[in-house]
Amino acid sequence: MVEKMLSVEEEVELLSRGCEEIFPEGELEEKIRKARKENRPLRVKLGIDPTATDLHLGHLIPVLKLRQFQELGHQAVLIIGDYTAMVGDPTGRNKERPQLTHEDVLANAETYTEQVFKILDPEKTEVVYNGSWFSKMTFTDVIKLLSNMTLARMLEREDFANRMRSQLPISLHELVYPLMQGYDSAMVRADVELGGIDQKFNILAGRDIQREMGMEPQVGVCNPILLGTDGTEKMSKSLGNTIALTDPPHEMFGKTMSIPDSLMRMYFEQITDLPLSEIDAILSAVDDGSLHPRDAKRKLAKAIVARFYDEAAAEEADEQFMKVFTRKELPDEMPEILLPAGTLTDGKMWIVKLVTTAGFASSNGEARRLVEQGGVRLDSRVIDDPDSECELTDGMVLQVGKRRFGRIRLQ
Repeated sequence: MVEKMLSVEEEVELLSRGCEEIFPEGELEEKIRKARKENRPLRVKLGIDPTATDLHLGHLIPVLKLRQFQELGHQAVLIIGDYTAMVGDPTGRNKERPQLTHEDVLANAETYTEQVFKILDPEKTEVVYNGSWFSKMTFTDVIKLLSNMTLARMLEREDFANRMRSQLPISLHELVYPLMQGYDSAMVRADVELGGIDQKFNILAGRDIQREMGMEPQVGVCNPILLGTDGTEKMSKSLGNTIALTDPPHEMFGKTMSIPDSLMRMYFEQITDLPLSEIDAILSAVDDGSLHPRDAKRKLAKAIVARFYDEAAAEEADEQFMKVFTRKELPDEMPEILLPAGTLTDGKMWIVKLVTTAGFASSNGEARRLVEQGGVRLDSRVIDDPDSECELTDGMVLQVGKRRFGRIRLQ
């Protein structure tokens, strides 16, 4: 929380934290000075397309930046892309996205906004669905929108160029997406647009459309792309390398502890609100050997859990982690796996069925892989044969992976 009026230079320095690029260079400072002179807040836009139900930390980086603008007194404008989501952002894709129905998108939007407002102040956030203008456009309006960009420029996009070289299809509706995102900026009269650096082309399209409509073009404030817990790929649910906002504190803590040491600075700067001087001190101590990387990562994990939950949850998650992973003890609390009478045959159950019944795998195939990889234990005994029929007794502990535990209850 910003507690005092900052100078323009201090405000720009704060807003620049963790950004990969602010463009055009110097224009953010000019806009802040002009807004102060006119005694008005900047209108800061973030568009989100509800293409799934859960947000992970990679999605949240621009949301956290929007909160920062909000705390500085600027107007947060959250665009729910109920129409852009049906087209599908082609950014970074090597194939066409599956198209969603409007009903699917609206259902996803409910969970998105519920999660986003754990970070943003809903009372100070202007929420707009872009269907409120796209649904009213005539075909003439669409033609006029399309006239704002040439095909040659559109095909300069890296993702489209890559698909052309690989002779992969590009559907015409995908070419409309950058123009739709740009039109959003014009409709809300955005001074600033936030997004990942992969959105730069779309943000520049917004500048062009605003200029064509006689508006002062927006400034782009872009964050780097957050790498997932594997340390190599962009955080993505399909790759299984995410930390979700809906993860319980102990899961969020444990996943953070699993990231490579090389990612600590990125996560500290992008996800936490610790001062940069404190982050530098922590990582310098790691470099000179006075602080173990594990202990630095514990500070990171606690800061992340505290930001999305609270200090008490962070302390409890830290204690739980140390108990289970350092002292090799069982967690104090774990969910119960209820097995009604008739579930077992002669007191035994197929290990794959047990894992899926516990909710630790979504399919038999996934459960088999977990077993084959040695990630399944019963009372600390590794079960690595996916065809095993295991004898179960009331109170046994099932462990899957490093962080999921369940106590078996026979009914």
